[in-house]
Amino acid sequence: MGTLPILLKNQDILLLGGGVVALQKARVLVKNNIIFTLIAAEICPEIKRLGITIHQQKLTENNLKDATIIVDATGSTEVTDLVLKEKKHRFLLYNCVDQPALCDFYFSSLLNYGNLKIAVSTDGCSPAIGQIVRDKIATIIPEKIETLLEETGRNRDRGIINTVETKEQCQKLLSTVYLIGCGPGDIDLLTLKAYRTIQQIDVVLYDQLVTQEILDLVPQHAQRISVGKQKGEHSFRQEQINEMIYEQAKSGSKIARLKSGDPYIFGRGAEEAEYLIKRGVRVEVINGLSSAIAGPSCAGIPPTARGYATNMSVVSAHLAGNKINTDWLPLLQIPNHTTIVLMGLSFATQISAKALKSGADKATPVAIISNASRPDQQTIITDLEHLPTAASGAQRPAILVIGNVVNLHQILQNQ
Repeated sequence: MGTLPILLKNQDILLLGGGVVALQKARVLVKNNIIFTLIAAEICPEIKRLGITIHQQKLTENNLKDATIIVDATGSTEVTDLVLKEKKHRFLLYNCVDQPALCDFYFSSLLNYGNLKIAVSTDGCSPAIGQIVRDKIATIIPEKIETLLEETGRNRDRGIINTVETKEQCQKLLSTVYLIGCGPGDIDLLTLKAYRTIQQIDVVLYDQLVTQEILDLVPQHAQRISVGKQKGEHSFRQEQINEMIYEQAKSGSKIARLKSGDPYIFGRGAEEAEYLIKRGVRVEVINGLSSAIAGPSCAGIPPTARGYATNMSVVSAHLAGNKINTDWLPLLQIPNHTTIVLMGLSFATQISAKALKSGADKATPVAIISNASRPDQQTIITDLEHLPTAASGAQRPAILVIGNVVNLHQILQNQ
């Protein structure tokens, strides 16, 4: 069957029927600002509330004489025969609902974004499939596309046409950057949303700590870009990474930024999101399990436990310029408190010295948990006084857990 989707402009339509099916067609016509008249002997209240032109009467041959486009939503063979009889005498376009063989045209499943109209047609084979495909397309069309069209239209009216710029603006709107938290490393600790999203992306920019097992989820066709940052060995500055993500977003592709742990917990995800959003790129954050939570649990250390810790804090020991952060040290003197320190292993000597100088108990238990959740996970139990010696033999990446909950390691550690 040969069909050609077209847009009808300034056409009067005659809609036949006053029931549920006619109501559906009437709503489509109203939504698209189409002028039409409805004729039916019986009309449901919902149709009457649409504010359209209605003739409540039995259909006759005279009602059809001036119609050029007729939509038959009656389901009546008598009405069908009447319209087909009229077609023998002159040209008109006929749509008979649920009778594709009799139709001159079909209704499409429509998406309407101002001047942008997207029609999905199955040539009458399955309107249900058309609706499903339409709804899928709707998930990738941003609402701001309507604003861009309006601006572009105004510029065109003024004789300003910049195709390159317009394409770039449109591609940015159609792009989505996913900031995906990949957890501490074990693929089984990925969220379902992260797992599904990674398998549908076009470009991936990933950190050094993202495991190969997780990277293997990336589609074969996807472009892979390593932007790994290790302590003292930054292959790219954060500003460069921001720009790289943005440049990829201009392509209209699905971009994934894979980050160890959670993007918003000492992961600089907020900087990347802010940079992109200010430049008109859609950003979706998919949370990951932070090593601050997963790490202690993997080592059999609950961050809070009755009789040991009633509250907890998560801090970073690292500041810009490779400087140490010591603002959190007073936390070590709070009774029944657990302090989880990220990026603190290389500062172990300073942490121990400054903590003890500030009055912290030298016997305060400390756990060093390296490669949490991974096959080479390692846990070293020590205290504040001997932390520097213990840290010298620990692997990176690692977190520090400081507090009495560390004593539960001997009981709760995985067997």
